[in-house]
Order: sequence, then structure tokens, then C-alpha cells
Amino acid sequence: MKRNEFVDRFGGVFEHSPFVAERAYDDGMVFDAELNVERVYAPLVAVFRAASDEERLTVLRAHPDLAGRLAIAGELTEDSRKEQAGAGLDRLTPAEHARFTELNTAYMEKFGFPFIIAVKGLKKEDILTAFEKRIHNSREEEFATACGQVERIVMLRLESLLPSV
Repeated sequence: MKRNEFVDRFGGVFEHSPFVAERAYDDGMVFDAELNVERVYAPLVAVFRAASDEERLTVLRAHPDLAGRLAIAGELTEDSRKEQAGAGLDRLTPAEHARFTELNTAYMEKFGFPFIIAVKGLKKEDILTAFEKRIHNSREEEFATACGQVERIVMLRLESLLPSV
């Protein structure tokens, strides 16, 4: 697979952050052999983990608020739209939407990046519970948790694109 094909196919699994796929390819971490989830996930995550804190913060900041203004405006990436809809975040009551907005604002003010959680398999109540718990974490704890959630999201996105071994 050529570099541009690889980046076109996998550059979006890290939300608006194609540099991860570019570096994995350029570093020779991805082989042209049969691609599967494991063969793509491991090098992508290795690049993400090796990135500077500032670069990882940029990846975190590329994620949309849950049930936020981009969702309302219909401006989410297709992956994010499907993920949020699957958790019911596109069908919030006005009170639920107000609570998400309140938490999104408080979280962003405290941590400097949006609340990130792999929503697949979760209900809106599960997400709110996690939100309300995690907002009390330290910045260091939450940075690590958010990065772990990004890695989980990447795995889920790759599973929708590739076969597993």
C-alpha cells in the first residue's frame, strides 16, 4: 500500500490527526502484508505514545464535545456522528442536553481539552456517570485517561475497517 493510500484510509482514526498514520508509515512500522486490526493498531498507538505531550494534547483537542455544538450543527466527522448517535447522544432531552453542555464547559475549563470516552456500547446515562466522576480527577490523571480512551476509539474504528486475526 502506498503512503497516500495508507494515510487516506487510516489517517482519520485519530480524530483530525493524520500525522500519526504518516509517521507510522514513514517509520516503516506498517508492512504491506495483509493488513488487519492488530498490524495497524500497534504501530499507530506506538506513534501516538511516542508523540510529545503537546502533540497528544492536539489529538485530544481535535475531538468534539459530546452532544456539543458540532453535533447540533451537523459538523461531526462521520465516525464521531455514528459513535455519538449509537450512544443516544443525538436524542437527548433538553435537560440532558443542558447537563452535557454544563459538564463540557466545566471539563474544558479545568483540563483544556474535551471529555473523551469511547461511547460504543455505552448509554447516555453511562457517559454522564463517567463524566461526573472523571471531572474530579487531576489533570495528569485525566490526560492519561483521555489518551487511553483515544486508543480505545482507534481500536473500535479499525475494527470497523479491517478484519481481526
